[in-house]
Amino acid sequence: MKKIVFTLILAVSALASWGYDFSAVAPSGQTLYYNISGSTVSVTYPGPSPYYWYGYSMPGDLVIPSSVNNGGTTYSVTSIGDHAFDGCYDLTGNLTIPNSVTSIGNSAFEGCFRLMGSLIIPNSVTSIGYAAFEGCSGLTGSLIIPNSVTTIGYHTFFQCSGLTSVSIPNSVISIGQSAFYGCYSLTGNLTIPNSAISIDRYAFEGCYGLTGDLTIPNSVTSIGYAAFCGCSGLTSVNIGNSVISIGDQAFRDCSGLTYVSIPNSVTSIGQWAFCNCSGLTSVSIPNSVTSIGSSAFSGCSGLTSVSIPNSVTYIPNSTFSNCSGLTSVTIGTSVTYIGQGAFRDCSGLTSVIIPNSVARIDHLAFYGCDSILEITALPTISPSLGTDVFTCSRSTIVNIPCGCMMNYSVDWDYFTNFVEGMVFSVSVESDDTAQGSVAVLSQPTTCEDPQAVVSATPAPGYHFHHWSDGSTSNPYTFTVVSDTLLIAYFALDSTEGIDSVQPSDYSISTSGNQVVITGTSNQRVRIFDSMGRLLSTFRTSNSSTALPVLTTGVYLVQVANHPAQKVVIR
Repeated sequence: MKKIVFTLILAVSALASWGYDFSAVAPSGQTLYYNISGSTVSVTYPGPSPYYWYGYSMPGDLVIPSSVNNGGTTYSVTSIGDHAFDGCYDLTGNLTIPNSVTSIGNSAFEGCFRLMGSLIIPNSVTSIGYAAFEGCSGLTGSLIIPNSVTTIGYHTFFQCSGLTSVSIPNSVISIGQSAFYGCYSLTGNLTIPNSAISIDRYAFEGCYGLTGDLTIPNSVTSIGYAAFCGCSGLTSVNIGNSVISIGDQAFRDCSGLTYVSIPNSVTSIGQWAFCNCSGLTSVSIPNSVTSIGSSAFSGCSGLTSVSIPNSVTYIPNSTFSNCSGLTSVTIGTSVTYIGQGAFRDCSGLTSVIIPNSVARIDHLAFYGCDSILEITALPTISPSLGTDVFTCSRSTIVNIPCGCMMNYSVDWDYFTNFVEGMVFSVSVESDDTAQGSVAVLSQPTTCEDPQAVVSATPAPGYHFHHWSDGSTSNPYTFTVVSDTLLIAYFALDSTEGIDSVQPSDYSISTSGNQVVITGTSNQRVRIFDSMGRLLSTFRTSNSSTALPVLTTGVYLVQVANHPAQKVVIR
C-alpha cells in the first residue's frame, strides 16, 4: 500500500510541475499561455506535458506579442520557453518574434514542420536552445542569426530542409552538434565566422547544396565528426592554422572537393575523414601529422600522388584503398607498419618504394595493384608479409640491398625477379649556410662500387673544418653501408692569434661564466665555439652588457664586423 501511495504522489507532483499562470489571445488570434517571472513572462505550453500540442489545430500565422496584459498588469514577453510549441504541426503560417524576446528555449518549435516563409530572429535574442527549430522543414528562404547570439546549439536547425541560406555572425563561438544537419537546400558559399572556435559533430552533414570554397578560420581548433559529411557541392577547403584535429568522417563523401589545404597545426586526421572525395587530385599531409585514421582517403579515385610525412609511423587499414588514380606514393621514413588493405585496389600504381623503417606489411596491403612494375625495398631485413599482400606479376622487379638475396628470396617468395643493388643514398647539409655550401658529387651505384663523394665549399672569410663523422677530407670519398647524412662544419679564417686584438672603442672581458662587453651599445654580438660554429647572437643594450652564462671552454666573440676575439671561460 505504501508503494502505491508513493507512486500517486510522484504522478501528482509531475502534473503540478507543468502548466501556466494565465492565457491571452495573441495578435494573430491564437490563445497563448504564459508563466510569470517578476515583471516579465515566458510563453509556455498549456498542457500537462511539453507535448500537449500533438493532435491540436493551431492554423495560420503566429505573431508573438512584445507585451501582454493580465489582471490590469502589463508584462513584457522576454522568452519563448522550452517546448512552448513543440509538436504543433498544424501551425501553418509565418512566425513573428518580437524584439522583446531575449531567449528561445529548448525544442521551442521542434516539429513545427508546417511553419512557412523566412525566419527572422530579432537582435534582442541572445540564446537559442537546443533543437529550437528542429524539423521545421517548411521554413524557406534566408536565415539571419543576430550578432547577439554566441552559441548555435545541438540540433538547433536540424532538418530545416527548406532554408536556402544562412548568415552566421562573428559573435558565434560554437556551432553545435547537428546544428544544420540535413539542411540540404542551403546553397552558395558558407562563411564560418572568425569568432568560432569549434565546429561540432554533424554540424553541416548532408548540406549538399553548399557550393564553392569553404574557409575554416584560424580561430577554429577542431573540426568534429562528420561535420561536413556529404557536402558534395564544396569544391575547395582551406583549413585554418589553429586546427589540431580533423574528425572522423569530417569531409566524407564531399565528391566535388578538388582541393584541400591541411595546415602544419594538424596532428591527426580521423577515420574516413576524406573518404570518397573522388574529386581530389592531390593532397599534401604536413609533417605535423602523427596519426592518420583507417580509410582516411579511401575511394579518392582522383588522387594521382600522395606523400606520407616522416612524422607518421603507421599507415592504418584501407587508408588509401580504391584510390585508382594514384600513380605514385612517397612513404615517410618513420613508417614501421603498413596496415591491412592500406593501398588495396590502387590500380594505377606502377612503382613502390618501401622505406628502411618498415618491419611489417599486413594482409592485402597492395592487393589489386596489378600495374606495379617495380618495387624498391630498402630494409636490410625483409619486412614480414601478411597474406595476399601483392597481386602484381610475380616477375615484377624487386630491388633489394646488397647481400640480402637469401633473406628476401625466402620471405618474399611470391616474387622471382630480385635485383641486388646499392639502394642506399647519401645526403649532405651545411651546419651554417652563411659559412659554406655542400654538394654530393657522386652516389653509390652498385654493390661492387658502394662509394660516394661529397664536397664542401666555404664562404669568404671561412674555411672547411670537418664532417660530422670526424673526417677532415675535402672532397671526401667513403664507402656507403646505409642511408647516410653528413653535415659539414666551417670555421672563421681569423680564429688563430686574435686573442691579442683589442679595438679602441670597446673591450671584451669575462666575469665568472659570463662575457662582458664594455664601451658600446646596440651592436650585434656573435658567439662561436672553438671550431667556429655559431652558438648565439645578441645585441648590446647599454655601455656595459653581460651576455648569458656559458659553460667552461674556449669561445670566439665577435662585435659588429670587428675581428673575433678568443675568450676562455674557466
